[in-house]
Amino acid sequence: MTTSQSAPRAVPTGLGAQRPAVREARRDLVRRHRSVPADGAEPPIRVMARLITDLERECVDRGFDPAAVRLEIVNRTIGDVNVRLIDECDGEEGGPRDYRLLADELGIALPGEDLHGRPASGKGYQWLRDRMADEERDLLDAGYDPRIYDIQGVGNPLLRGRLAADMARWGVSATAEQVALGLGAGDCIDKIFRGLAASARRRNESPGALLFAAPGFNMPELQAETYGYRLHRVHTTAEERFKLTDERLTRHLRENPDVTVFYLTVTNNPTSLAYTPGELTALMEAVRRSADRGHPVHVLADLAYIGTGRPDEDEARMRALSSVPGAADRLIYVNSFSKTFSLTGDRFGWAVFADADLSAAMRPSWMNSVSCLPGEWQLRFMAYHTLFARRPELVEKIRGLYRLRRARLRAQLRLLDEEHHLFENIHTDDDATIYLWCRLKAGEDCFSVLEKTGIAGIPGSTFGYSDDYIRFSVGIHPVVMD
Repeated sequence: MTTSQSAPRAVPTGLGAQRPAVREARRDLVRRHRSVPADGAEPPIRVMARLITDLERECVDRGFDPAAVRLEIVNRTIGDVNVRLIDECDGEEGGPRDYRLLADELGIALPGEDLHGRPASGKGYQWLRDRMADEERDLLDAGYDPRIYDIQGVGNPLLRGRLAADMARWGVSATAEQVALGLGAGDCIDKIFRGLAASARRRNESPGALLFAAPGFNMPELQAETYGYRLHRVHTTAEERFKLTDERLTRHLRENPDVTVFYLTVTNNPTSLAYTPGELTALMEAVRRSADRGHPVHVLADLAYIGTGRPDEDEARMRALSSVPGAADRLIYVNSFSKTFSLTGDRFGWAVFADADLSAAMRPSWMNSVSCLPGEWQLRFMAYHTLFARRPELVEKIRGLYRLRRARLRAQLRLLDEEHHLFENIHTDDDATIYLWCRLKAGEDCFSVLEKTGIAGIPGSTFGYSDDYIRFSVGIHPVVMD
């Protein structure tokens, strides 16, 4: 009797025997992927994410031991840290560098949930819920009911007031009326582009153009293009430490009078390099000079990684950013709890408009999209804001975890480079963000890196740059030195 189906492959037993089998599956899938011509419709980041998902699924289908799979396939495409998977303890058990406790302390772990062999106490989980009830009572006492429709769409005034007050530590004066909540920073940026474009059209003008420095987080490019903005991408160089200089900004604004928005990541994704206070002051001086010539430009300052680095350095950067008269009022700050506190699933974001009139003009963009954060989310947002205000040691603990993982990942990549000769340069960073940015040797790309090492990164083209570069994240999985 014959059959068209091939016999199932025998699965080797034992971790030592299964790891080579996982490597073989890894090589096979990467090579099959290379044999299919790319149509260019799928973004590079999604290509890699899909490839690693397919690989993990195939390993499950073939019955490989999950422990062998974890050692041979590591998804470093996504930046977000999965707090439940944290297993690092860099010191005394139960001490300030026992990062395994973060899921419990942040209230993410369910009461009794197994955290690497120990049950979560549930104290953080319960504290958040008790605090949410207290926050709701405070809102009702203030005359705001989070359970009914918010006609303004920008969120409750108590939380917006707290976020405005936070800006004072950086020398930024703002009121609750200058703050709007969103479904993460990305949602706020989308609403800002939508609002600015609508305002331009009411004046019978086009939205203009977005100035974007590459490499950089490019979702704003895609969002802006959706609303009719033209794109001006400025490629920075390694000699410039992948940062836009004030000279290049000045020249680009002179040569491109259609630019209406300058997207500025104060600390960069993917490079993990941050602008110095002096560099930020110089950039804002260029913005001021442009306004003096009759070419005003909004500066969309993405603060996603302010808080992942050293606090004194972050404060100096922020004070410099807002220190230039005639330019400071052009700033629109966007921030979130996603990266700073590893709360990506909660989608807490907000925008602060330095210009109160612009803030008022943006209200229709908020009202005409998702209207407002759901009331329950706002209460959780408020509870977390209170938690971090009362327990600043948690903020430092998260920074410590990021520092530890960056150092371990850098060491791991150097060891792999000694074996496989993959990298021209593993770039140093400014002790910030959750990424490493590397230049590949000629002939290497993100697929060959995955095939040889089992580590999936994201190609440089994802960030408007060259695929000679690759970005790795310390998120999701701990770094296992094997």
